[in-house]
Amino acid sequence: MAETHTTATQPVEAWITGIGLASSLSEGLDAHWQALNERRVNADATTFAPYVVHPLAPISFDQQIPKKGDQRQMEAWQRIGTYAAGLALDSAGIKGNKDILSKMDMIVAAGGGERDLAVDSAILNSEGQGNASPGYLNERLMNDLRPTLFLAQLSNLLAGNIAIVHGVTGSSRTFMGEEAAGTDAARIALARIAAGQSDIALIGAAQNGERKDLLMLYEFGDFNLKNAYQPVWARDGQPGFALGSGAAFVVIESRQHAEARGAKPLARLTNVVADLSHRKQPGDVTATLEKLWKKLGSPDNASAIITGATGAAPATAEERAFLEKHPGIAVRATGTSFGHLMESQFPLGLALAALAISRGALFPANDPTGLEIDTSAPPTQIVVVGAGHWRGEGMALVEAVS
Repeated sequence: MAETHTTATQPVEAWITGIGLASSLSEGLDAHWQALNERRVNADATTFAPYVVHPLAPISFDQQIPKKGDQRQMEAWQRIGTYAAGLALDSAGIKGNKDILSKMDMIVAAGGGERDLAVDSAILNSEGQGNASPGYLNERLMNDLRPTLFLAQLSNLLAGNIAIVHGVTGSSRTFMGEEAAGTDAARIALARIAAGQSDIALIGAAQNGERKDLLMLYEFGDFNLKNAYQPVWARDGQPGFALGSGAAFVVIESRQHAEARGAKPLARLTNVVADLSHRKQPGDVTATLEKLWKKLGSPDNASAIITGATGAAPATAEERAFLEKHPGIAVRATGTSFGHLMESQFPLGLALAALAISRGALFPANDPTGLEIDTSAPPTQIVVVGAGHWRGEGMALVEAVS
């Protein structure tokens, strides 16, 4: 049960004090910062041809998940997420601190889990060959699936594994809803801290993009990038996203809580806003993003915009139209370097914004179209933008702590 807090009379300042990243580029903050500054991209157009994916970089999961038994019972996305969550706790300086972890709230954005392709294939082959007796499907599902593969609980398994492995045992929430779930994880965590209902929270998400079942699912909607890798803004002639494997977790806590334990901020999370455009008329996404921009306080003097633009049509073209209404602000699309991480895309944007502010620099542009511009000015205010490939829009304001 979550700890009871008194409601604050004034909004509480929220700091980002920890970041955990694992992706196709690398793992950890220093390695990611180097990769971004080198404009490195790890894209694979052959393994799942014709689909392009950003495969997970080599990781030794033992470093954050020491028990092999824990690793074996997790699906790949759970291992990736539990690993990145451990990195975030390390970054915040609270790994193994039972007093803090026992009160730490957790909000995870999650998909529906992974299919067991061997079981699915055996069932479909038997059905297709006429070898399936009455009750065959139920018998196979009961006998062949892992005990943990219970469909109603799949999305909760990442939070459960983080609690087991790392001891994060305050309140726990799991949101579903693709990109919008990641936005809401940040929005709700900030709202609870600002209201004095939470002192410290771990938020984030994970995805294994190297999955034939996931590629098939998105191919039904014609969302996949095919044949050759291109940076996000260069996909006009061939729109689509390249799924990425990775995870992003962020520790958010009240300034008072951080100062009491001597923690230093990477950045301040000032505001998170979200909306759901109807997307029935051309320009609906552009109009919704403009509305969110105003709700965020019209930060036209922002140092940069970090966007999770997917590359899918028509959402990305409409997002680009919004960005072009705010010229002079340096734009960075995370999908170019990381691929599309779905639920993780917005937490990834928050993590990179806080990292850039803490390093006193914005990583360089990686865009042949000219939309992204380089800047040498230390960023003090970064807007994180997320427009889902199908539904959901969100924005966050991340600022330097003076």
